[in-house]
Amino acid sequence: MNTTAPTQPQSALAPEDFDELDAILDDLRRRDDEVPQWEFCEGVLAALVCSRRPIPPEEYLPLLLGTVEGELAPFADVAQRERFLALWTRRWQEVVTALDAEVENLEDEAAYQPEVMDVRGALAALPAEEQAAFGEEVPAFAQVWALGFMFAVENWPEDWAAPRDKEAAQWLDDALESVVAMTEDDTGVAEISPFGDDTPPSVSVERLNNFGDAIWAVYDLRELWRSIGPRVETVRKQAEPGRNDLCYCGSGKKYKKCHGAT
Repeated sequence: MNTTAPTQPQSALAPEDFDELDAILDDLRRRDDEVPQWEFCEGVLAALVCSRRPIPPEEYLPLLLGTVEGELAPFADVAQRERFLALWTRRWQEVVTALDAEVENLEDEAAYQPEVMDVRGALAALPAEEQAAFGEEVPAFAQVWALGFMFAVENWPEDWAAPRDKEAAQWLDDALESVVAMTEDDTGVAEISPFGDDTPPSVSVERLNNFGDAIWAVYDLRELWRSIGPRVETVRKQAEPGRNDLCYCGSGKKYKKCHGAT
C-alpha cells in the first residue's frame, strides 16, 4: 500500500483549485517548457497512488517537474511551491479515498473520476478561424491522462514488474493494456460530448467505453499491489571459498590457514 501522502482527511479540490493548479503549471512552463499540463500530472499521480512501492516526492517530483533538491526551480518562490504541494497532497488523498471506496459503478459520487479535458470538444465549439490556430495535433479525450499514467509505469519499471503468480501477472497485464489503449488516438466516429450537450460531439462510443475500462483498471492495479504487498529483496550470502582455495584477502595462504581458521 502506497502511503507517500498523509492519511488525514483532506477537502476535495473544487474547480477553482484545478484552475489554480493549471495557472501554477502555466507559470512553471515560462521557466521550463517541459513542465507538463495538469491532465498529465493527474495520470502520474494516479499511477503513483497505485504503485507497489511507496515512491517519495523527492524521487518523483524531479522527474515530473524538473525540481532540484535544495532549489526552487522551476517554482518562482517558496510560496508557489508550497501551494502546489498543498493542492497536490489534497488531490492525492482524494484519489486514494476514491480508489479505496467500495463502488459498483463509475456514476457513484465516491468513484474515481480523473480530471481530464475534452480538448477536441472545446475546440469544435470555437469559431473556424480560432480552430485553425490550434493546428491538427489535438489530443484525444483522456489521452494525456493515460500518457501520464504510463510515464510513471515506464520510469519505475521494477515497481511494475510482473509478479511470479501467473494469475496476478495476467491481471496486471490486462489492466495496463486498458490504460495503454487510452494513449492511442480516438479514430472512431465522434458521437458523444462527454461533458454535456452544449458542445459538438467529440468522442466515439468506443473511446468512452475504453475510458470506463481504464478507470476500472486503475482500481484493479491499486487492489493488485495492495494484495501482493511491497517487493521483498532476496538477501544472498556470498559464497565462501573452499578450505584449500587461496584466501580472499590476498595473503597467498590457503583459506583454511588464514581467515577460514577463525
